[in-house]
Amino acid sequence: MYEQIKKVLSSLIQLDKVEFDYFTSKLQIKNLKRKELLLRQGQVCNHSYFINSGCLRYFYNVEGEEITGQFFFENGWYADYGSYLSGKPSTQNIEALEKTEILMLSKAELDKLFVEIPKFEKFGRLVAEKAFLGIRQYNEILTKQTPEERYLNLIKDRPKVIECIPQHYIASYLGIKAPSLSRIRKRIFENK
Repeated sequence: MYEQIKKVLSSLIQLDKVEFDYFTSKLQIKNLKRKELLLRQGQVCNHSYFINSGCLRYFYNVEGEEITGQFFFENGWYADYGSYLSGKPSTQNIEALEKTEILMLSKAELDKLFVEIPKFEKFGRLVAEKAFLGIRQYNEILTKQTPEERYLNLIKDRPKVIECIPQHYIASYLGIKAPSLSRIRKRIFENK
């Protein structure tokens, strides 16, 4: 049950058995069905989530249209950090794209871990730094690259997205409409 999270944690901080067992005692397990929402816009995000299996995406509702912000797969962490840190309602929706098992850690429990096991402060900092760098990279890609360059880089850098995610979500994530993605894919295929 906890082997995956142990491996991921071990890449960031070193915990002894007592510390790890204490940490896992704070986790809650949640199973989501395909298309089930983990968090709805307007709710406060007061947990961080580790994806044990499956896939999540977050999206915004903009004038009735779903705009995908990101995809998260097995062994990844996710929280709406804006809502999580501020305690304000989320502007995001978090949806399972397939049957997904997550391990949840409440903000209150993580805050206690920061005090009781100071190694977790390093963990929190490293996860936050990774999230910041991911957001910055995504913003640069949307600003500096053409839609075709974005798609080609997605194929190269995140092939699992191409393999597992429906095309209309990928188009939304790339900041384009589905018909535009179809034309890009056709051009790429024809030029091979």
